[in-house]
Amino acid sequence: MITNPDIYREYDIRGIYSKDFSDNFAYNLALAFSTFCIKSDPSKKSWVISLGHDVRLSSPALYKKMLEAFKESNITIYKLGLVTSPMSYFSSFIYPEVDGTIVITASHNPKNYNGFKISLKSKSVFGSDIKVLKTIVDSNKFLKSLQSESVCIDKQDDIYKKYINRYSKEFKNLKSIPLALDCGNGAGSCIAKKMYEAVGLNPIMLFDNPDGTFPNHHPDPTIESNLKDLKNKVLGSKSFIGIALDGDADRLGVLDENGDIIPVDKILSLFSKFILKKNINAKIIGDVKCSNILYKNIKDYGGKPIMWKTGHSLIKTKIEKEGSPFGGEFSGHIFFADRNYGYDDALYAGLRLIEIMTETGLSITELLKDYPKTYATPEIRIEVPAEDQNILMKNIIAHYKKSNKFITNFIDGVRIETKNSWGLIRASHTQSAIVVRCESTNPDDLNKMIDEIELQSKVAVREELKKLLEN
Repeated sequence: MITNPDIYREYDIRGIYSKDFSDNFAYNLALAFSTFCIKSDPSKKSWVISLGHDVRLSSPALYKKMLEAFKESNITIYKLGLVTSPMSYFSSFIYPEVDGTIVITASHNPKNYNGFKISLKSKSVFGSDIKVLKTIVDSNKFLKSLQSESVCIDKQDDIYKKYINRYSKEFKNLKSIPLALDCGNGAGSCIAKKMYEAVGLNPIMLFDNPDGTFPNHHPDPTIESNLKDLKNKVLGSKSFIGIALDGDADRLGVLDENGDIIPVDKILSLFSKFILKKNINAKIIGDVKCSNILYKNIKDYGGKPIMWKTGHSLIKTKIEKEGSPFGGEFSGHIFFADRNYGYDDALYAGLRLIEIMTETGLSITELLKDYPKTYATPEIRIEVPAEDQNILMKNIIAHYKKSNKFITNFIDGVRIETKNSWGLIRASHTQSAIVVRCESTNPDDLNKMIDEIELQSKVAVREELKKLLEN
């Protein structure tokens, strides 16, 4: 089987299993990652890599193939088994000897997808390093480590214990509140209940049995239709908050006590307010899909806002580079370097939010009562064939570079602004799609911005928005 080169994305590797790549690709990728590690420090004698996987039906087979390849490379493997992506990242911090991590997951993508999130030490492998891995795979020239043989160590029970112990200590004074937690049958199902109970919470659990067919709803908490069951549970149980996880539990969605979805940029603004009380003048990172209000609020709270490219690896790296205590994306990736390790962990972010609620005695609605009213679209993803995606974006960027009608930002795609509104057009790095989002202080200007984007992008923004609202 020929591997589809489109699986090599900007910040990880993913595609349709058995169509875009096979089990044999996973084998070669593990050999390539071993080679990548060895080339980074040729004098190092032994290498330790932690390997985990999510709940997707194809994950165990890919996991088995990667284990075989690491053994052939004389690499020591820490077998994590079924874990969340954050638990995979966690392994590089609590096991100092771990040199690299791979978690087999396609996050929120449809169930026929799978992929690989990779780190060297605690740093994400993305961008040019992904291209290096492709070159090694294509060359079929792989290296073995200098150690005499591979060692395979089962770490699943140990990492579960260490993960729960770490956060039960941090949140030992947390007060319990009524809450509902939707795991979406994803990887978070393996740890969420135990973790939250360990800190003294008693969450009402939804869909917390791991099931790669995702029988109840697709595990993407940014789509409103996926949160219907959680909303009903929040209202029926009179919970103060509803928390939803994505497929690998590195992204979260939040419902307030009325069952209403709270946009993640509002949650980022709330976290920023409390973090900046103890980190005055700190830099806070947001992505290009976040509201202008977030960046204004960060400044008003005494921080330095930085707008950056979308992508979990890109934001995480930017946070480290800028020495930022905190950052996040509109899609629900939230990164705490403040008191944590700087990666995205939905369960941890949920605990930090509950901590604010219990310490202040305020509901989410009360905590956000001063947040200005705006009119905004959700994140709209419009399918565009991969071969057309780059051409379309090049044409759009070229147009706005010539135009002087808007304030323009080309950090990631095109973000155009007027006095009262802004709009974003960018290429998705996780699927063949164009991503659009618009926001304004009034409905008329929001409609004008949508019209502008439809005109220049030639994609059916309103049609896709209508579908989202109908669902």
